[in-house]
Amino acid sequence: MHKPCAVIPVYNHEHAVGAVVDALLAQGLPCVLVDDASRPGCAAVLDALAEREQVWLVRLARNQGKGGAVMAGLAEAHRLGFSHALQVDADGQHDLADVARFLEASRQCPVALICGYPRYDASVPKGRLYARYLTHVWVWINTLSLGIRDSMCGFRVYPLAAVLPVIQGARLGKRMDFDPEVLVRLHWRNQPMHWLHTRVHYPADGVSHFRAFEDNVLISRMHARLFFGMLLRVPLILWRRWAA
Repeated sequence: MHKPCAVIPVYNHEHAVGAVVDALLAQGLPCVLVDDASRPGCAAVLDALAEREQVWLVRLARNQGKGGAVMAGLAEAHRLGFSHALQVDADGQHDLADVARFLEASRQCPVALICGYPRYDASVPKGRLYARYLTHVWVWINTLSLGIRDSMCGFRVYPLAAVLPVIQGARLGKRMDFDPEVLVRLHWRNQPMHWLHTRVHYPADGVSHFRAFEDNVLISRMHARLFFGMLLRVPLILWRRWAA
């Protein structure tokens, strides 16, 4: 079965999220919105969107962070009977013209995780761009592989049957550390991953919730935990590589 929806974590993106939902619905993709304890103005926008057909709303009482909101959305998508979920940011940075291409790749190989491999334009903040490379190096170390081409791009189609056991079985990071950590833990489980190029644009008037100090600390701690987890899994990782 291949029954996809979109999961959209939202925290105070009331000016952009409507256009994102419109674009996804126009392509026949149902939407699960996750209100990550947004301010009242944004909450009202989400309430209005949730009155539309094929739009559902999950409301978190306390702010969980992007990862916590995504995990809540994936669980709700599964409860609603969907088999796959396209993770999409609410701020409009993802190129929604690529939705059909990503979903078709997922249909062709429904067991695979379809991951965005970003092509940035000049709008990307240089500090964010350079910091990504350090995260990539740690991901390659923690998987003993170059197989994860980009661990930070959140434009992905998750097969829910594969990702929900990881979410339920590990204490994943709930903020910006979620995107790389879930890929590493799926890679440890030998999860098939396919990579597709996608354009990423940072709107000039966009709202970023990346906290330069706090989130970098969380990501550093996450990499340290994964490193020791990798050491425990070295025999299995090497055996799988040899057996392949």
